[in-house]
Amino acid sequence: MPKSPEPFLAAYDALLDRWGPGVERLDIRTPHGTTRANGLGPHTAPPLLLLPGGGDSSASWFANAATLARTHRVLAVDLIGDAGRSTPADDGHRIATVAQLAEWLDALLDGLGVSGTALVGHSYGAWIALHYALASPRVERLTLLDPTGCFAGFRPAYLLRALPALLAPSPARVRSFLRWESGGAAFDPDWLRLQEAAAGVRQARPVTGPRPAAEALRALDVPVQLVLAGAARTHAADQVAATAARLLPRAEITVLPGQGHHGFQHRAADQLGALVGEFISG
Repeated sequence: MPKSPEPFLAAYDALLDRWGPGVERLDIRTPHGTTRANGLGPHTAPPLLLLPGGGDSSASWFANAATLARTHRVLAVDLIGDAGRSTPADDGHRIATVAQLAEWLDALLDGLGVSGTALVGHSYGAWIALHYALASPRVERLTLLDPTGCFAGFRPAYLLRALPALLAPSPARVRSFLRWESGGAAFDPDWLRLQEAAAGVRQARPVTGPRPAAEALRALDVPVQLVLAGAARTHAADQVAATAARLLPRAEITVLPGQGHHGFQHRAADQLGALVGEFISG
């Protein structure tokens, strides 16, 4: 069980309340556990699946959900085994491979009654989204928000600064790391409270692996939107953009100057609302 989950769940629910009226809390059973998907928007609208970054949760789309729900049925997911209200299976069916991540998303979409969807992922969620798009015909349009591990590795300085918060997480260490990565820029206080409360809540080691093969990326016949945080300390945005432009046949690439990696969704909410909304509407 997660360590002291109550403060985290209270912060999660407080942030989810900021989505506005009409949020549906959906718990979908899959072979790998029960997945929480928070839904918003008309059931008749085209579906849009949102995947958060590692250590984050669906509640963190609070600044984007209502805007995207004007044209789509938003379904924001808590990653199984990570911070959130999803619960991993305890019978040996925990997710341990990229193939199992795809199985999980297939089962999730089946449970939601979705045959095909636009897919948006941030950071580690973008890594999952890209791998799923390479494996499944169900992804109709793909948006990657400052993806990690997809087109470039992490900067060593980023990994060194993240290490204390990863090995011995505490609210103070999380806050210090986020302040460093953002260059001291302000975060939404409710979102920051959620990140601090998430320290030590993760239930399972995340699935990691190599970057997708160049041959697979060149063969990806899906419209891809790549939106990069220009001031992110995770990786060099220009290197990521150049590699993606070289490998992806149908890519639209935008770099937002001055933006950091963490909290990207709410700190660039207006820009992302316009960019992503136009792209997923085709």
